[in-house]
Amino acid sequence: MAGLFARLRDFIFISYGQKVFLLATLPLIAAVFLITLVVSAQSRQLAEREIQALEAQLIETKRAELQNYLSIARTAVINTYGRAAPDDADAKLAVTRELSAMLYGQDGYFFVFDYDGNNLVAPRQTYLIGKNWTGLEDLNGIPITDELIRIARTGGGYHIFDWPKPSTGATERMIVYVNGLQDWRWVIGTGVFIDDIFENVAVARADVETRIRTTSYYIVGIAVAALIAVFISGMAVNLRERRLADAKLKQLTQRIIDTQEEERGRVARELHDGISQMLVGVRYALELTRRKLGSDSAVSDTLNRGIDGLGSTIQEVRRISRDLRPGVLDDLGLGPALQSLTDDFQTRTGIATEFETVVFRNRLDEEARIALYRIAQEALTNIERHAEAKNVQVVLKGSRNGGMLRIADDGIGMLWPRADRDQSTGLGLRNMQERIEQLGGTLRIMSTRTGQTGTVIEAQVPLSHMLSPQNITKESA
Repeated sequence: MAGLFARLRDFIFISYGQKVFLLATLPLIAAVFLITLVVSAQSRQLAEREIQALEAQLIETKRAELQNYLSIARTAVINTYGRAAPDDADAKLAVTRELSAMLYGQDGYFFVFDYDGNNLVAPRQTYLIGKNWTGLEDLNGIPITDELIRIARTGGGYHIFDWPKPSTGATERMIVYVNGLQDWRWVIGTGVFIDDIFENVAVARADVETRIRTTSYYIVGIAVAALIAVFISGMAVNLRERRLADAKLKQLTQRIIDTQEEERGRVARELHDGISQMLVGVRYALELTRRKLGSDSAVSDTLNRGIDGLGSTIQEVRRISRDLRPGVLDDLGLGPALQSLTDDFQTRTGIATEFETVVFRNRLDEEARIALYRIAQEALTNIERHAEAKNVQVVLKGSRNGGMLRIADDGIGMLWPRADRDQSTGLGLRNMQERIEQLGGTLRIMSTRTGQTGTVIEAQVPLSHMLSPQNITKESA
């Protein structure tokens, strides 16, 4: 549950850069979504009007075609119909035969109903002939026979309904044109199936949907490209700003380190040249007083204790001065400074300390010498306080990659990086990291809590901090 709340808190309290990115992208995404909806809706409306116009045009063409077919049929039977009487059976038989023989296309034929609903002619669907079809409806409940009779009685017209297709038997939409032979009370008509029209319309609609979908893809693609461009530009600006901030932070850190070293050097000089000399002067005055007093044992003992304490104080002041800024580091170089540091450490703590180095004098620039010395100083302080070590090894050497300082102990070890430490701990190790990062080097800390392997710290500075032979000669001179 705590992890869920933490993730929720991280989601709500997003960074400033993420807020800027969301403010830049969310309106763009919303605008693209709305544009896609509007374009799709407008395209569908326009396409639907075009499709409806196409459908009406095709149906109108079919109607004109039906009128022509029926005109041909009336022309073929008009002479027989015109000369016959209303009850002339022979004329009616001749007309039905004539109409039955008039077939066209794969499904086209002429049909005849009388006004009572009896089918007289249906050459492609002979099962209809001779039966009364009053009240006949299609699958959708649309009346067929009664409506055709009504249309014929009123002078003729069109009717649309579903009807079985003679060639396939499948029920398809059919448009019929009928006219009436009023003297004989006949409905004569013909029809064509318009499923091809619906197929064309369906193809047109599918094509429209494909085009709309393609247009949507284009819009989404453009939007994604824009988002990628925004993201890349934002990342570029962010990286540039971060590099500038890192550079400024690095400069500030270096300035702090330089200021710290300058202040340490100033305080060390003040202690050595000022306070230490004053204490030495006081000690000489006390010793002179002791000689003048002669053999007064009570006063002499007191002065002796005071002189001894003052001597210890002078040594402590000098030690503090040396820790703040060892003169041997500036005068003789890093190797002798580390030798003096390890000797003092062994004398003070009793921990066996071994120092190993190669000829390394004046091979590193001032920043690298100070950084490696401070790292060694901090590492030895940590060993004294926490490691419970018996032996310490300090190695200083050069390599193809630069200068390397290695400090190893056989203490209890530690976990690094420590996930359970708070912000107030580990300052020494972080100071080591900051110093070595300022030089562009690497710091490796290898340790476990096994009580066997101890801790190994390796600090390496790059070749860029190695002095050239000219600089070495000049500095040595």
